[in-house]
Amino acid sequence: MAFSANPLSLSVPEPVFETWLRDTGYLEILDQRTTDLHRHSSTTAAAATTASSDTAVTNSAAAAVSISNGVFVLIFSRIGTLLSLLTLNPFAKLTSDDFSGDTPSWTLQFVGSFDSYSFPSSPSQARLRVHENVKRYARNYASLFVLFFACSLYQKLFALVGLISCLALWDVLKLCGDRWGLEQRPVIKQSLIRIAQCATAVILFCTNVQMALFSALAVSYVVMILHASFRKLTPSKQSTSKDGNRRVLRS
Repeated sequence: MAFSANPLSLSVPEPVFETWLRDTGYLEILDQRTTDLHRHSSTTAAAATTASSDTAVTNSAAAAVSISNGVFVLIFSRIGTLLSLLTLNPFAKLTSDDFSGDTPSWTLQFVGSFDSYSFPSSPSQARLRVHENVKRYARNYASLFVLFFACSLYQKLFALVGLISCLALWDVLKLCGDRWGLEQRPVIKQSLIRIAQCATAVILFCTNVQMALFSALAVSYVVMILHASFRKLTPSKQSTSKDGNRRVLRS
């Protein structure tokens, strides 16, 4: 049966729809509902397996095989969920506005309690958590990267010396440019900038600063993916508006 087009129908853009879900708190409800449904289905399947093994199967070997099959299915499903994290882009919905707000509390919001974490029941739930948590805790993840990079430089003092040398080189170039009036001599200024860029690349390569940067990026990326996928979508503060909708107030 064909339906005629409704001229009063509206097409809501996806970012606007996600903003409405986030403001009304339905993202948290959707995440919790998905977790509850997965837990209920797992419990029902386990009960059905136990009942069938008690009534129809009297052989203990057959019962053990059925239980082991359920365990293998659970293990492979979780491995598939973890592997799906490697295929998604956690920064797909990240914007510059996510870095402009206040940093969420490290203890109450970012870390939370033990009940704030659960294994994602499906790749779709893991994707939902990662995209939303990366937006919520973007400033926390950026701070962790700076911390990991500082620790990498502390362990590799030669790289730290090289980074400080590069910063000092550009600072000296800026001071000399202001003193010599290189703004009126653009050719000389561009030549000195190119020389400083080549010297910076040589210093960074010889002191292995790129290895410290790569290790900090790798560790911070793994921590971000694991935390964002296991962290439940729990609102920090809630209030009820005049129209009865639940609003999420971010600190």
